[in-house]
Amino acid sequence: MIVTTTERPEPGTIERARRLAAELKCACVPRGRNTLRKLGRLRPDAADGILVVGPDTLRFVRGEEPPLFYHPSMGLIRVKRLREGGDDGLVRAADARPGDTVLDCTAGLGSDSLVLSYAVGESGRVTALEASDVLHVIVREGMRVYRSELPDVDEAMRRIEHVKTDHLRYLRSLPDRSCDIVYFDPMFTKPVMASASLRPLRAVAEDAPLSEESVAEARRVARKRIVLKEHRDSGEFERLGFERGRMTDSSVAYGVIDV
Repeated sequence: MIVTTTERPEPGTIERARRLAAELKCACVPRGRNTLRKLGRLRPDAADGILVVGPDTLRFVRGEEPPLFYHPSMGLIRVKRLREGGDDGLVRAADARPGDTVLDCTAGLGSDSLVLSYAVGESGRVTALEASDVLHVIVREGMRVYRSELPDVDEAMRRIEHVKTDHLRYLRSLPDRSCDIVYFDPMFTKPVMASASLRPLRAVAEDAPLSEESVAEARRVARKRIVLKEHRDSGEFERLGFERGRMTDSSVAYGVIDV
């Protein structure tokens, strides 16, 4: 992988690109007049993708896949529903309340972290773990600068603590009963193929199945509830000991373990 900039970058953008390249331990390549396609041909290390840095944007491009960038997407729509007094399937499944501490073990694009952060409010806390270097950086940086024109939603984004780590390692490091809710949203064992928006995510996200050891550690760490999001036809709920809850739509279900 390499890091480059948008065309005709300002000095601040160049410095940002260098900082992110150092964090990701890859080369920072001047853009010059090159197209991304040409850079990909010139640099063998670009085969794993190119992170394009702008003044307030990040875009990850690899091959013919759609570019990956941060946008709250359905998370923003769900939070707007909560703002209007509506319901959310995850908030209900997690029994997330103001003041709760939440550990999102598989943050992905951060939509669920945003919803949970809004639900637990200023007195609560959400820690979002992500094992993928690229995904962690894109979401962390995106949530720092994205503006929804709703100050309370933007504040909920900024409150999330982002940690680049393997969730099992992180869970092992925590004391007993140290957070209220532990949440898992691994890549579905039965993919929702109709979701084109997940195609670039699948290219960079960790896709190992959730382990029994991770659930056992979550049982030790959680004070209130553990939640698993999976495809409605998945056998993961039964394999891992979750009680299957009500489905949220035609393909998604939440399982819970009360502790």
